[in-house]
Amino acid sequence: MSDLLSIGASGVRANQAALAVVSENIANAGVSGYSRRTVTTKEIVSVSGTTGATSGHGVFVTGVSRAADQFKAAAVRSAGADLARTEAGGVWMDRIQSALTGSGLDTRLTSFFNAAKAVAADPTATAPRAAMLEQARSLAASFTSTGAALANATTELDATADQAAADLNSLSAALAKVNEGLGRAGPGTAGAANLADQRDDLLEKMSAIVDVSASFDAAGRATVRAGAGAGQVLVSGNQVGTVSYARNAEGAVAFAVTNGKDVSVLTPNGGALGGVVDGAQRIADARVELGEMASAFVEGVNDVQAGGRTLDGTPGEPLFAVGAAPTDISLAMTDPRGIAAASAGEGTRGNGNLAALEAVRTSGKFEGTLTGMVADNAAAIQARGMVADAQAAIRGSAITARDTISGVDLDSEAVDLLRFQQAYQASSRVISIARDTFQTLLDIR
Repeated sequence: MSDLLSIGASGVRANQAALAVVSENIANAGVSGYSRRTVTTKEIVSVSGTTGATSGHGVFVTGVSRAADQFKAAAVRSAGADLARTEAGGVWMDRIQSALTGSGLDTRLTSFFNAAKAVAADPTATAPRAAMLEQARSLAASFTSTGAALANATTELDATADQAAADLNSLSAALAKVNEGLGRAGPGTAGAANLADQRDDLLEKMSAIVDVSASFDAAGRATVRAGAGAGQVLVSGNQVGTVSYARNAEGAVAFAVTNGKDVSVLTPNGGALGGVVDGAQRIADARVELGEMASAFVEGVNDVQAGGRTLDGTPGEPLFAVGAAPTDISLAMTDPRGIAAASAGEGTRGNGNLAALEAVRTSGKFEGTLTGMVADNAAAIQARGMVADAQAAIRGSAITARDTISGVDLDSEAVDLLRFQQAYQASSRVISIARDTFQTLLDIR
């Protein structure tokens, strides 16, 4: 009779624990990072010493099992890192496009050369000369504005990279704390399951910043490496590496991981840091190309000025001046009469020197170069957008595959809830019958 009571009591306890877990699953359905739990039980069995026969005495709860597949979780992280790199790099390509087109540099280049043609048509008229000087002033301001926009993009990229590195360091520190908690938590406990959820959520957030790989020990503690090749250790147990960012004068960026006294180069292959590397290179290339074009333009125009004669018959002075950067261009002339339209030996009505300016326009290909830069960057943006769409689909499929295993299905939970309620009631009924039977036997005596 005592066996019947113990069997019923063990069933009540087991089903009560199962009901609690199902309730937790239902309450956390749709919560990001939550993995479905189930109760694991084991039968209580005794073996007869004389006959070897076994008999059951109920069940006991061995722990809480967490539904998860680390391979599918790793696939989500990998797909997320690829998508984050593409999207982050696209941000800086958009900034380049805005910088190249925002100040109207292309139209002002054309307007400047067209104004020079107007002066050539009537070299002695003051109005066309004044208009050309005004177009030169606008063009200089446009060069300066475009260069400043690219410089600002570089500054913002530095701030973004610094913040991303700081966020990654914070996530690494949080993961080390979770590792520490997993080392103390008993295996198969609800606490260990909660910590494992936090661990996987942190790993997914880290993968959005940099490509990471993770390995796990028996307690579920993660060792995390980041970057190309074997990667650099970011987290091992409760030890944390610190990520730092730097950029040289040429625009090349670098990341490093410091573990104690050891400093290692981190080469991101994914995540926002990978996008920073891509964006930094593109911005640097755009600044170099624009700077070279600006230098060639100023040099060509000023050389034409030096080879001609002003309306007063004096040698031409520079039309433009350059500051610290090649694109820091300003107007160096204030008197329209100083435009050197005539060639040496021509009279004041000559315009031969402006033909040399048109030759500089043709040979320098300034407008074509700028158009090519804008078109190439636009094509790269479009291509990257298509890649991002494909990567988003891949990541979505990976998330679906992961959530098929770890996600909560409310229909299944509702079935389990009904099943465990009925099992709980049946176990309670066993206890009630055993008690009544025991009382009947006592009454007979």
